[in-house]
Amino acid sequence: MTEHTFDVVIVGGGSGGYACALRSAQLGMSVAIIEQDRTGGTCLHNGCIPTKALLHAAEVADTVRDSTSFGVTASLTGIDMAQVNTYKAGVIDRLHKGLNGLIASAGITVIDGRGKLVSEKTVEVDGHCITGKYLVLATGALARTLPGLTIEGRVMTSEQALNLPNIPETVVIIGGSVIGVEFASLWRSLGADVTVIETMGSLVPQEDPSISKKLERAFRKRKIKVKANAKVIGVEQTQETATVTLADGQTLNADVVLVAVGREPRTTGLGLDELGVQLHRGWVATNERLRTTVPGIYAVGDLVEGPQLAHRGFAHGIFVAEDIAGLSPDPIEDSKIPKVTYCDPEIASVGLTEAEAAEKFGEVDTVEYNLGGNGKSQILGTGGAVKLVRQRGGSIVGVHMIGSRISEQVGEAAMAVHLGTTPEDYAQLIHAHPTQNESLGEAAMALAGKPLHSHS
Repeated sequence: MTEHTFDVVIVGGGSGGYACALRSAQLGMSVAIIEQDRTGGTCLHNGCIPTKALLHAAEVADTVRDSTSFGVTASLTGIDMAQVNTYKAGVIDRLHKGLNGLIASAGITVIDGRGKLVSEKTVEVDGHCITGKYLVLATGALARTLPGLTIEGRVMTSEQALNLPNIPETVVIIGGSVIGVEFASLWRSLGADVTVIETMGSLVPQEDPSISKKLERAFRKRKIKVKANAKVIGVEQTQETATVTLADGQTLNADVVLVAVGREPRTTGLGLDELGVQLHRGWVATNERLRTTVPGIYAVGDLVEGPQLAHRGFAHGIFVAEDIAGLSPDPIEDSKIPKVTYCDPEIASVGLTEAEAAEKFGEVDTVEYNLGGNGKSQILGTGGAVKLVRQRGGSIVGVHMIGSRISEQVGEAAMAVHLGTTPEDYAQLIHAHPTQNESLGEAAMALAGKPLHSHS
């Protein structure tokens, strides 16, 4: 076997893997990425980027459809799905080329193929041994399905749904978390009749309940049907239709059934059991420094239990590179990682929900600022709210927002939570007018006891 030796060998070239590679190279280490598909991983090719491209096309459709309310005469004569897919592919292609340029300019070696760990320092790829002083596992996750349910034909996961040549007339979505509600939103905007089935009591059950309720109201206003506390017991399909059967005996027919019940870590075939790399409920077990149970082997991103977010993977990758280099970076705290759901209206949050904060701190204070009082939101024609949660007498520990384009405000929210800002200090920050950004300042002023554009 041919042997190749590097300081750091990374298995997987997605968000966590390539971030680790780029930072490691910056720090003077020799780096290899082993990738069986394309650099950029699920996020770039089958997740974040293509989904958001489709959501933007859907937003354009809604803007044209509602243009007369702004005094602009326009008409939506149809959706050219082939052109939508061309636009989406162009975005992916440009980002992919840019990423490959960054990797090449950093002197990182990319090895095509499927890697398997054969020792704590060696990965085998197609008969070649790739040796690293440190190994980083970054193989990501893949879509889950329901027991006994085969993904084929009219029954699909998000990966197949991203590449449909036509817009389905009727859709049933199994799962009302992030992926489910994003596809519900975009398909509805493109003209489909949509039903979302969720086993829990509300959509996006990981969000603060006040935000979940507002999303359900917004979806019902958009004529997206929601069935909460509902369990799917079977799905059958023919050439013409698919039929979903619920536990209460109700049946739903659809052109497409999207299975959006979460994602699971991609660990099969990596050789982890043979090396003694411990798993916990399927995820790779790590300590707070992302070190596995085998010395010299790290794991990052969706392999590690916690929020499955590309930017969490980026942060993990950078952290591991700096940890290997001896820079002693601070561990990544999941509770301080911002989350966004890009449906319409958008949801953005960071930190603890009210219930989580009450469990942790005992007494908490909260405030909700309605976007009805925000000038820019009125211009955009969106409703929604910003909710702040503080430890009583202390700092802001949670920010929860809903509204069109509200995702653009989550960076400031994350900074407030990360820095442990009190409402009193936050209220001193001057926000430009008119911006949606003001809504955070208004909420902070209200929580500090001096509301301006809201009632106390």
